[in-house]
Amino acid sequence: MLANYYPPYNATVVQKLLNEGAIMMGKTNMDEFAMGSGTVDSIYGPTKSPWRSGLRYKLWHRNKHRHQASSIMEKEQFSTFTDKDWFIAGGSSGGSAVAVAVGSCFAALGSDTGGSTRNPAARCGIVGLKPTYGLLSRYGLIPLVNSLDVPGILTKTVDDASLLLNVLAGHDPKDSTTVLDPFCPVKISEEPNISGVHVAMPEEYYCPGMSSEVVETWKEIADLLERGGAKVTNVSMPHTQYSISCYSVLNCCEVASNFARYDGIEYGHRATNESSTESLYAATRHEGFNEVVRGRILAGNYFLLKRNYDKYFQKALKVRRLISNDFLGVFEKGVNVILTPVTLTDSPPYSLWKLKDSRQQSSIEDYCTQPANMAGVPAVSFPCKLSSQQLPISLQLMAPCFHEQTLLTVAKWIEQRLDFPLLDLEV
Repeated sequence: MLANYYPPYNATVVQKLLNEGAIMMGKTNMDEFAMGSGTVDSIYGPTKSPWRSGLRYKLWHRNKHRHQASSIMEKEQFSTFTDKDWFIAGGSSGGSAVAVAVGSCFAALGSDTGGSTRNPAARCGIVGLKPTYGLLSRYGLIPLVNSLDVPGILTKTVDDASLLLNVLAGHDPKDSTTVLDPFCPVKISEEPNISGVHVAMPEEYYCPGMSSEVVETWKEIADLLERGGAKVTNVSMPHTQYSISCYSVLNCCEVASNFARYDGIEYGHRATNESSTESLYAATRHEGFNEVVRGRILAGNYFLLKRNYDKYFQKALKVRRLISNDFLGVFEKGVNVILTPVTLTDSPPYSLWKLKDSRQQSSIEDYCTQPANMAGVPAVSFPCKLSSQQLPISLQLMAPCFHEQTLLTVAKWIEQRLDFPLLDLEV
């Protein structure tokens, strides 16, 4: 739909980076209109994970808390795939995650509506930050779900993520959803202290299909935090199980509304069928959108029908409030951060991924990440270790709104102790 569209202005987050002297290298691949969790539904083709891709790379330790060492991962050490199969890079911002992971850029931007920054960051072994809703301007971000969309930050380290956050955060008069309160820059100590930090582990995030390695990693990090002086408790967030169903309705409803602008008249793709206005609209949207996008538009218009509005849309809004209240209830008990998995397993190969359609995959991939968007709270995913398949396993932290300082402090403390290896491609 927008293959030949060149925006006449910069997004606010892009312009802020340019104002600080950053060099913008280009745009990265993603699922079409950010609808997907694997970066396989793109007009430009899929983005593939660099891990176990057949490429030769080194894994470098970078932390003074551990012995400085490096190891070389030979491509023959593990089975590699043909051009027809590869490990999923995550999505929808998979291109940004891969660009950072392989060292093509210092950092990258993405969007996070239900986990589209944290998911690919987890798959690719980097840091993915979803700031508080309203902290970063959405001006220039093509809207998917206005009430959930947040510009995301992808970097190799927590310090790098905080650096970009400090540049990008703040009120934007061009975006009425940005908060008016002045932003206090995040400053993380070189030796962060988590003594007394209250960490919660919600039992509802342990769900069917979660691999034993992810569960083990979750417990290991909880134990690590407890040994470091944090208080770790189990909590209940009972409406988590309804979050995906709620998201599926709200997402489609807002997509149906937002995507009405793509009619082939003002900008973007225009079909050649001009026998009537209706024919032009129909042909343009059929040619310009893939099946995933068309499916969500169709579902959204169904949910918004007069006879269905109260049954689906209004009810979903009420459930969203209950999900948000779960977070408020936990934080009101003195919890500083919530620790959960990001994905249920390490990266699956494409041959297994394609056995389910996009809707089914999103319901699985977004289970742990999507509730943070419902509540608008900040969240950060960080790599923890390599699985038995030598693929990254990550966890995420969530904090109260506008508590990015605490969120990133705890994340950095964990990062220093784990020393997840940096991937360095051999060119």
